[in-house]
Amino acid sequence: MKLFILAFAIFLTVTSLAGAAASESGSRPVWITDVTIVSPENLAHIGKGSVLIENDRIVRVERSAKAKPPAGAIVVSGEGGVLIPGLIDSHVHLASVPGVSPEEIVTPDAAHASILADYYKQLPRSYLYFGYTTLVDLAVIKRDVLDDFRHAPLHPDLYDCGPSLPMANGYPMSFAPPPLRFELFPNFLYDPAQSAEIPAQYKAQDHTPEASVAADRQAGAICVKTYFERGFGKDRNLPVLTPTMAAAVRHAATKDGLVMMMHANSYEAQQFAVDADVDVIAHGMWNWGSFDQQPELPAEIKTLLDRIVQKKIGYQATMQVMGGLRAYFDSDYLKTDAIPKVISPELLAWFNSPEGKWFKKEIDPDNTPDASMLQVFDHSLLRRVGQVVNYLAHKDANFLFGTDTPSAPTYGNLPGLNGYLEMQQLRSAGLSLEQIFKAATINNAREFKLDSQVGTIEPGKIANVVLLRKSPLTSLDAYDSIVTVWIHGKAIARSDLAFGRGR
Repeated sequence: MKLFILAFAIFLTVTSLAGAAASESGSRPVWITDVTIVSPENLAHIGKGSVLIENDRIVRVERSAKAKPPAGAIVVSGEGGVLIPGLIDSHVHLASVPGVSPEEIVTPDAAHASILADYYKQLPRSYLYFGYTTLVDLAVIKRDVLDDFRHAPLHPDLYDCGPSLPMANGYPMSFAPPPLRFELFPNFLYDPAQSAEIPAQYKAQDHTPEASVAADRQAGAICVKTYFERGFGKDRNLPVLTPTMAAAVRHAATKDGLVMMMHANSYEAQQFAVDADVDVIAHGMWNWGSFDQQPELPAEIKTLLDRIVQKKIGYQATMQVMGGLRAYFDSDYLKTDAIPKVISPELLAWFNSPEGKWFKKEIDPDNTPDASMLQVFDHSLLRRVGQVVNYLAHKDANFLFGTDTPSAPTYGNLPGLNGYLEMQQLRSAGLSLEQIFKAATINNAREFKLDSQVGTIEPGKIANVVLLRKSPLTSLDAYDSIVTVWIHGKAIARSDLAFGRGR
């Protein structure tokens, strides 16, 4: 018995010492060395250096290979890699699940319930797997999903625009059944012309632009999202914002210090957005209206794009919105090597099943041959948005990196991976590697008023940094060469972020 007590006492002592050592190690500064520091505010002076992290902040940046670590620091060698700020995706929708209908998300059957649970558990890790350490959710529908995301053991920093401001019965409310749409979009703008179609419990005075913007501010939003969308497919001729209402939203957002964003993907809609003096246009222009059949960029559209450049309006090209729809007609998409890293084998297997391709019929109810549909995307929709992006790239527009993940219930918009595919689309359209890098770091940080915290590698910033094997200024595939991600000073190997690891 005495031997047992003695052994147990020794065990407690060793455990206590080990715990104290771990606690001490956790509080020690970290010296990341032998790296090339690539930070968007200082691209003229790229070179070998070291970064000191204490707790969750960057406290020292040394651009010299000879700098020495402070006494007691944990030294982490980057082994000649490249250190960049964590990436920012300023257009996501976390409550939506790629490839899964809204109805199935709300009331999943037994077979899908565990698949959805796995998806949401992996979701923050999938963004981190591709280096995204800051996200902005543009339209909060299920607050509990965002709360769970923020409470995950490892997760990107998450900001949001609160519930968005659609017109009553307009886009995207129109896609939900009438009894449900007002519950999903409680911050809608009251349209007197729609009064007979608005449930009586919703009062006009509670849904003015001023009241709706104030509701977002009170919910902790950093932005407000509005829409100008006349509809498509079965839902056309939808009610849209009037100039008077847009001006009222603009005034209220300015007063409350919120970024005003507008969903606008057509020539008409982007004209409206520019006239409304929005801060951010939340899509590229794939619909040219009466100019759709013209092979070259019309002068009228160039004039509008010049105004966007002159006003320095933030521009989220979201080209992968079209790419995500195109995926259903590309037999190679679901063979992408990275897909098993960001979703479960069960979800991927379902995507490969006939039932999992249900959304393909929504895109193409006429069952057009895949090759013909690829022509539609490549030579019409993606061509048009690409020409617009190319023109803006040559004018050095204020590009903001945003993916609209997922833009629809399409399995072509998977978290994290969708950002890498968006970068490929932007590069093909004519953005330089430097423009892509800045769009995903400092441009987003400045536009959303987060630049005191993130977007660069500077003392005082949150220690969200990513170690790559290659420089993103020399190769786009650098963004798929991630070695380690630090989130608030905590390091995690990329391999441990893949699905099935660290769970």
